[in-house]
Amino acid sequence: MPTNDDFIRQSLDLDLFFLRIMKEHSFFLEGGFTPVSSNLASQADAFKKQFEGLLKEAVSLANGFISPDAVASGEIVTEFTLNAERASEFFTGIPIDTGITTAELGLTKGMQQLNTQMMAQRVANLNQRAITVTQELINFKTTVLNSILSCKLFTFNYPLLIDHIRREAILFVTLLTRLQQRMMVDITAFAIEQESFWNRIMAEHAKFIRGYLDPTEEVLFEIANNFGKEFDVLTARALAIHNQINLLPQVTRESLNATVRIRDFKRQGTEGILACKIRSIILPLLGDHTLREANHYLRLLRAFSMIA
Repeated sequence: MPTNDDFIRQSLDLDLFFLRIMKEHSFFLEGGFTPVSSNLASQADAFKKQFEGLLKEAVSLANGFISPDAVASGEIVTEFTLNAERASEFFTGIPIDTGITTAELGLTKGMQQLNTQMMAQRVANLNQRAITVTQELINFKTTVLNSILSCKLFTFNYPLLIDHIRREAILFVTLLTRLQQRMMVDITAFAIEQESFWNRIMAEHAKFIRGYLDPTEEVLFEIANNFGKEFDVLTARALAIHNQINLLPQVTRESLNATVRIRDFKRQGTEGILACKIRSIILPLLGDHTLREANHYLRLLRAFSMIA
């Protein structure tokens, strides 16, 4: 069973990454609805506010209780996050609490010597509330997706994007639930699970980028298209590891190399969007959002490469 210190650190690392992701999912959903679906936009905004509250609490708890690799990874915030939020708020008119980002930029790493039993209880309480709200968001995303697929609803978000963010929310609930139950994780099985999941996510990011680029951005379109194909292959290879465990080190290495390259592509893209040098319908915050997910995956892959 994980110690209280491990439980606290792993929980807060996970919460700081995923609560922001869920908050931004809600923002993207809200921004994609048309005026006739204002009730759905209001529901998405309510989710955004709930996740902002949970993330504020996580940031407050995490100061001095966060792992150094999470701080250094760029998965919590990047150098672009604050400006991306400000620009996206300007473009959409949807308020974003940028004070959370400012607080996250000042987070300190380490593990304070405090009453870890009391801290563990506070973190477990936060985790449980995060599970509850995220499950409600999963249900909302499912309703939205089903309505789109049955032609009862139009949104400017791709159906695949709704399914994509739904799967990410399900993963968050799964991982938090394991932590709440203090489950011991088989690292090999976890690596296979995560590489299968995140290679698919990276493939879909590339396809979304391809689809949101202006038709004149032919070079970027081709780069994104090639990344989509490459990560489709890596997804299939990761899934095949279930029957050939000996392939894990090679697939991890290939996934790491490809993720470094798509991370760099996303970083350049986010910078280009913020500087108004790329023609697209990509919100700056969406660019930064996908960059942080690549950073998160890179942190996992580097850990897996140590044991593979």
